[in-house]
Amino acid sequence: MPPRAPGERGGEPGIGGISDARAYTPRGRTIREGAPTAGAGRTEQRRTPRSSRSQDPFRPALQVLDGGRSTANRAGGRQGAPARRDGAAGRTTVVRTVTDRSPRDEPAAPPRRRVTGREPRRGDRPAGRRPPRKPPRPPRLADPGRRLRLGTALAMALFVAVGVRLVVLQAVDTPAYADGGLADRTRTVQLPAPRGAIYDRSGEAALAHSVEARYVYADPTRIVDIAATAGALSPLLGIPASELAEKMRPRKRINGVDSQFEYLARGVEIDRAKEIMALKLPGINTHRDERREVPGGDLAANLIGFTSLDMVGLEGLEARFDDLLHGEDGQRVFEVGLGDLAAPIPGGYSITTKAKPGSSLVLTIDRDLQYMVQRILSERMQQVQGSTGAAVVLDARTGEVLAQASHPTYNAAKPFPSEPTDREDAATSFVVDPGSVHKAITFGAALQEGVITPDTSFPVANGIRKGDTWFPDTHFANGRRMSVAGMMAYSSNVGTIQIADKLGAERLLDYQRRFGLGKPTEVGMPGEASGRLLPVQEWSDSSYGSVPIGHSVDATPLQMAAAYAAIANDGTYIQPHLVKETIAPDGKRTPAVQPETRQVLSPTNAAALRTLLEAVTTVDDATGVAAAVPGYRVAGKTGTGFRLVEGKKQPGDVASFIGMAPAENPKYVIAVFVHSPSGGGGQISAPAFRDMMTFTLRHFRVPPSSEPAPKFTVFP
Repeated sequence: MPPRAPGERGGEPGIGGISDARAYTPRGRTIREGAPTAGAGRTEQRRTPRSSRSQDPFRPALQVLDGGRSTANRAGGRQGAPARRDGAAGRTTVVRTVTDRSPRDEPAAPPRRRVTGREPRRGDRPAGRRPPRKPPRPPRLADPGRRLRLGTALAMALFVAVGVRLVVLQAVDTPAYADGGLADRTRTVQLPAPRGAIYDRSGEAALAHSVEARYVYADPTRIVDIAATAGALSPLLGIPASELAEKMRPRKRINGVDSQFEYLARGVEIDRAKEIMALKLPGINTHRDERREVPGGDLAANLIGFTSLDMVGLEGLEARFDDLLHGEDGQRVFEVGLGDLAAPIPGGYSITTKAKPGSSLVLTIDRDLQYMVQRILSERMQQVQGSTGAAVVLDARTGEVLAQASHPTYNAAKPFPSEPTDREDAATSFVVDPGSVHKAITFGAALQEGVITPDTSFPVANGIRKGDTWFPDTHFANGRRMSVAGMMAYSSNVGTIQIADKLGAERLLDYQRRFGLGKPTEVGMPGEASGRLLPVQEWSDSSYGSVPIGHSVDATPLQMAAAYAAIANDGTYIQPHLVKETIAPDGKRTPAVQPETRQVLSPTNAAALRTLLEAVTTVDDATGVAAAVPGYRVAGKTGTGFRLVEGKKQPGDVASFIGMAPAENPKYVIAVFVHSPSGGGGQISAPAFRDMMTFTLRHFRVPPSSEPAPKFTVFP
């Protein structure tokens, strides 16, 4: 085969079966391999590394890409590059090496084995030559897509967490955070509900009502000079400067916030409030208020009672019907500025709850009659010192209380200087042993049970013993036969006890209860006494003498007046009451609950009893002659008893008179009770009754009696 022309690449199989073949270096470049000499017997591949520095494992690939150059092309070549001569062909084969551009500190890659037709054996390898090492696997590069997804997920989680928190703050926790700052940015002003009025039976004359006023208050955080401010206000409010200064002193509320509101005065007149505001004192202001006025002063004061400065009922009907009269207060809550701008913010938060006015009461009291009854009682009571008196006027047909007076009394417009005892309603709290006025109940029960008739008479001794007690009469019969009318006229204890013996204790107790004794009348006054009846099982031997004549019996003047009203009303008991109707804020009128009624005596027996009672004011030397009213027939009874305080008998006695007129057709019942520690009450009660009944009959224009009272025989 002809020799290869110079410059040809590749090669044919050479002499002696040796072929010139391409081989790839570990760096990807092709080299030409020369044939071995005949003495060697094997082809040997030689590589001349460029340097002994460590090599970058990625550099060969880069060299292939940029067309790597051979060793021969390097500037000036390299000295010591080996040349090998082919002994068989007589030519020299140049071994081409590929140099590396990698840094010198990297080691050269091991030579790659030549690919031949067979796998060389271990013994065929040149002595002292290491097997080629497998190049290290390049490190894995980071995945930018994965990092991007992870970062996106974290960002989304952050935004979700922030969004959830915002929703919680805006929707769930908003009230808590908003309430936390309310004390600093809002103010609350109370809007008092106008209190209902108390009228007399006409519904026009106000016994007590509220008028517009002002209250004066201080903001201690804004007061500059406490002493000077208190000194300026003291003469206008009528309050000592020291007391005002104490109220202006800075203080903290329970929640630790500085107090910005302290009352200085309530119920201040509007003109006086204007004078205060004209002073322009820092931290001092006024606002709408109301003041309770009682035009009559002491008129029905013991009934009406009074209120506190906060319009809360404290005594009397004001306290008993406080819930009805008071209404529901309103309030205004609004935002204010701070410091010198402590004023409502225009367009800021503001909410107003309107006050609901209270309802008004219409009483059964007649204003003019109440005045005269109080006046008569007061004038008569001046005759005895240290005494207590009560007077009640009832409408016999309806049970309405037309007047209810007490002595002593007080000014309900200025109640605080008075004593607690002056403010009591004697008609419902005055507990007494009624005495002889109780005998009408004993006679009425005997008539109803048939024990006696209007014509009954029997011998009456001057006295009678029951147990260890002697019960005498004041008008001796000396054992003569006495009519029941005479027994009533002279208030015979002996005759009454004898009638009760025939009636029996059980039936007498039953009629006491029917006439309303032993329990409160529930007229409407707070703290009304119930009285007490002695159960039969507790009766002693002397009780059979004391109970029929009104001793060992606890009752109030109003209870006894109601019992006589049943006699006047043809035997029908009607529960006494003070409230006629209520008036709602819208003007709607609601009648009071109908009073309890029950039949105690038949109309015939009631009329017979009224006739017997007329003997008290008509029979010569009878006990009640002083109670007679000119022109009118009067039926009634005198009494002498004791006052009880917590079950204990008090010094002196209680003189009373209860009567009705006109006796033939009673319209009104009046009861007068006078407790006099020094005695002499009997000289007051009957004349006081006469004056009160005279005015009452004329006030209501009741015609005089057309027929005179019947004639009575005391000793038939």
